[in-house]
Amino acid sequence: MSQEFLARILEQKAHEVEQMKLEEIQPLRQTYRLAAFLKNHQDRLQVIAEVKKASPSLGDINLNVDIVQQAQTYEANGAVMISVLTDEVFFKGHLDYLREISSQVNIPTLNKDFIIDEKQIIRARNAGATVILLIVAALSEERLKELYDYATELGLEVLVETHNLAELEVAHRLGAEIIGVNNRNLTTFEVDLQTSIDLAQHFKEDRYYISESAIFTGQDAIRVAPYFNGILVGTALMQAEDVAQRIKELQIDKG
Repeated sequence: MSQEFLARILEQKAHEVEQMKLEEIQPLRQTYRLAAFLKNHQDRLQVIAEVKKASPSLGDINLNVDIVQQAQTYEANGAVMISVLTDEVFFKGHLDYLREISSQVNIPTLNKDFIIDEKQIIRARNAGATVILLIVAALSEERLKELYDYATELGLEVLVETHNLAELEVAHRLGAEIIGVNNRNLTTFEVDLQTSIDLAQHFKEDRYYISESAIFTGQDAIRVAPYFNGILVGTALMQAEDVAQRIKELQIDKG
């Protein structure tokens, strides 16, 4: 995702937010806290499994998937959380997917979208998400803090996504508890697991780190397992013939 393309996405999001109604806040869906689970289950690399029909970089991935069945398969095989793409224009997702999946699983769900406004946060919570994504590259540090604090006040957890050391330092200054390292270079579009390994040298105690993108096989998972609490995997699971087996391959025992 190039910076230019990210700017296009954010322009689209600004347009969507402008049209979006401010929803009345509904009760928070009850499930376990992701950070607490990661803290208490550090003996295994945890898998955040994603429901993603398409992406700008790959095009269509799995348009005909039964999203609820896919999510339930993830849950049944030990996924710690389900990430649900809700962006319609670029990822062929939908807020209804989040709503449907959240109503049919017991584990946390992540609203995977480009969040730039409080209205989106309320909407995510009302659709059943217990975790939202905030992308450091998409927001000023001041705006990031405002949205982070607002989500926290609403009882939501936040996965703060970073791509480089400067962004990781922003996440640390924010006091983010759950931090993602996306292995996709926003300038070149390329993915490289070395990004996660390099940034891991700057990790802090009492934070929980998730490696995102470029994880397809057990060997990929083994590379990041010493440094990370979990991995976020979408394409590999959406394309897998045997989803259950693929999840098992990715759940590396850290002993």
